[in-house]
Amino acid sequence: MAADIYATTDLRAHVDGLFLRKKLIALGLPLLVLGYLVYVFFAFDIMGLAQRARMDNAMTLAADMVSYKTHVTRDNRSGTTTVAIEGERKGQYPDGHLPDWVRMDGGNTFINLGADHQVTFMTDGSLLLRVPEFGEITAKMDGRSVVTNLPADVPNWINLSKTRLAITTDAGRISFTRNKTEVFNYAPGWELFFFTFDSPYYGAGILDILFGARIDPDRMNIAGALADFWHNKMWSHGQVAWALFETLLMAFLGTFGAAIISLPLAFLAAKNFTPLQPIRFALRRVFDLFRGIDGLIWTIILARAFGPGPLTGALAILLTDTGSFGKMFSEALENVDGKQIEGVASTGAAPMHRYRFGVIPQITPVLLSQVLYFFESNTRSATVIGAITGGGIGLLLTQAMITQKDWEEVTYYIILIVLMVMLMDSLSGWLRRKLIKGE
Repeated sequence: MAADIYATTDLRAHVDGLFLRKKLIALGLPLLVLGYLVYVFFAFDIMGLAQRARMDNAMTLAADMVSYKTHVTRDNRSGTTTVAIEGERKGQYPDGHLPDWVRMDGGNTFINLGADHQVTFMTDGSLLLRVPEFGEITAKMDGRSVVTNLPADVPNWINLSKTRLAITTDAGRISFTRNKTEVFNYAPGWELFFFTFDSPYYGAGILDILFGARIDPDRMNIAGALADFWHNKMWSHGQVAWALFETLLMAFLGTFGAAIISLPLAFLAAKNFTPLQPIRFALRRVFDLFRGIDGLIWTIILARAFGPGPLTGALAILLTDTGSFGKMFSEALENVDGKQIEGVASTGAAPMHRYRFGVIPQITPVLLSQVLYFFESNTRSATVIGAITGGGIGLLLTQAMITQKDWEEVTYYIILIVLMVMLMDSLSGWLRRKLIKGE
């Protein structure tokens, strides 16, 4: 009887201990997470990050990505004025053809930015700007110094120094220095995306090209329009298409090259096919080495050894994926059904035939699924790798970001990359259904 009482007491104490432990875990885990979040808040200086944030720069960047800038530039040394899309010579308006908001008269240049914002380049090299609810702003050079009629305390949308005046309004931006005066006028869309000013198809509608009279006497409308679009000097569609092909080629060569190399090595690393433990151990450590070093690090090492280029990027993907495939393939081989191999062997088949008909069919779904998934993933990785090795769409994207001039081109490249990834995802899924499920 006493033993039963002691047993019941011990059981109750044990149950009470379990409940207490669960209560402590239920209370302690949220406190631990909360403490970690507090640590992150101070360690990463979240408040300082919020104070350093420049929303005006973010708004300018967002506007640049979905719109284009027309530069009206006067060379203060020669007095010549040019109007060009994004300030590029390839996008310069031809003589006698200016946008309707720019007018040249008697040496003066009159610019209407809209919303009653008026800019005038005067013949004496000075600048006159009319801003609603603020008044007129004048600026001229006195030696190397900018002289204006602005008070000492200027609003935050005006940046005035001894050598430069910069004004940012909702209608546009103005910059005035000793060398040049420049006005940036934003407009939505991507100007000159299809045809540049030197193309006879500029300004023509799609119906005019398809069904209208011949625009260029020397070419059919459709053939000429496609040629001018492909060789567009501003957007370089042909070069962009080749860069996308290079990116896909890097991913294809790296992924499938790694699969071809890894499959025979996986047989040597699988314990049910290679009884010698030192060989298996050495190969598995080689796989760990290749996949333990990130693809970007391999890219830098190989670029240093072989120089930049798409092939270097493909080799970086190949080395990384060889380690990953080697590990996955060897584990798949270790889990094959031995009875199927015995059945093939009972027919008197040679060892190679046993592997071909007894092993490969069992692991093919795993191999194809993993290879296709990695190929899809490497189309994204090849973009970043291409930025380092100097190949593919990643290089064009990096160059567009570094210049910080044509952010609509950055948007264009990002859209193409997303579409490429979506296409590879659909293609990979279709191939898996066809090759694995037989649909």
